[in-house]
Amino acid sequence: MPVIHDLYQDLKVSRDEVQKISSKDRLLNSLIEKYSQADAEVVKAEEAKSSDDEVRKLKEARLLVKDKIVKQLETHS
Repeated sequence: MPVIHDLYQDLKVSRDEVQKISSKDRLLNSLIEKYSQADAEVVKAEEAKSSDDEVRKLKEARLLVKDKIVKQLETHS
């Protein structure tokens, strides 16, 4: 069963805190939007019962965006 990932729970940061930072950081805001799109693509592929290889590639792309979000958040620490 497809599951939408809670980015904020994964990052152990509140949604409000990230939104506050992203409102002043255009790159972070863009990355969060990209993550949401990537997550939606993963869920859609899982629902469509796409091949394991296709789902894996989408998950890897989502992870790359998440890693960029983590790095960008670290610049605000």
